[in-house]
Amino acid sequence: MVRRQPATGNNKSDIPVGKCQRYPGGNSASFARSERVTARCVQVCASIAGVGILRHLSPGDKYLNVVNHESRLVQKCRELATQTTKSVCNGEVIIYRERLWPTAWLYLSTALTIPASILVFMPINIIAGYITAAILYGGIVLFLLASAPTIEVDETELRAGKARLPIATIGTVLTFDGAEATLERGQRLDARAWLLIRGWVSAVAKLEILDESDPTPYWLLSSRTPELLSEAIVKAKLRTPNK
Repeated sequence: MVRRQPATGNNKSDIPVGKCQRYPGGNSASFARSERVTARCVQVCASIAGVGILRHLSPGDKYLNVVNHESRLVQKCRELATQTTKSVCNGEVIIYRERLWPTAWLYLSTALTIPASILVFMPINIIAGYITAAILYGGIVLFLLASAPTIEVDETELRAGKARLPIATIGTVLTFDGAEATLERGQRLDARAWLLIRGWVSAVAKLEILDESDPTPYWLLSSRTPELLSEAIVKAKLRTPNK
């Protein structure tokens, strides 16, 4: 039988923002109090990470009534928070994140390299044809996945691929879809604009640049959810108005 030790460090001030701590067990009253504090800590992590922790929990996820062991709920809080944000505890909260993955038809169209490779090597060696087809198509798929750019917005900057843009330098954000997006990528396009365009994503977001020393009038980004991207930029401006 495990002997419980008196609960310590369970007051609200002992919980640093962005972290979930372990709470030793004690008597029934102390342990119940510890559970309430732990639940409050989970809520803090969930609100900072911007994710709904509770909806990810299974019925078996309950507090472990064992000395010096973290509850599954707290462990899941930390795991989900780490996945959702880069460094929550250091204050860098990812408000928006999108990966421009290739669409399904691109994988299907590039799969034509499989029969083409087999036909080329068939007169020589059919086994070599199969191996070449598998290697060639696998390489294409890996290249498409690795080259898919990421768009991220935190409280200080926007990152599109390897490029970075301070939130304070972003002005009006316009979103376009369908025929309007086609015009923005074509007839209306300014040659000085900075582009992150992917042909398999129809919608675009147009970000005005306020920096007068920057010759780039705007950024044009492909996005499957341009409205959410625009809202994230507005939210970042409200959180850090002086940056």
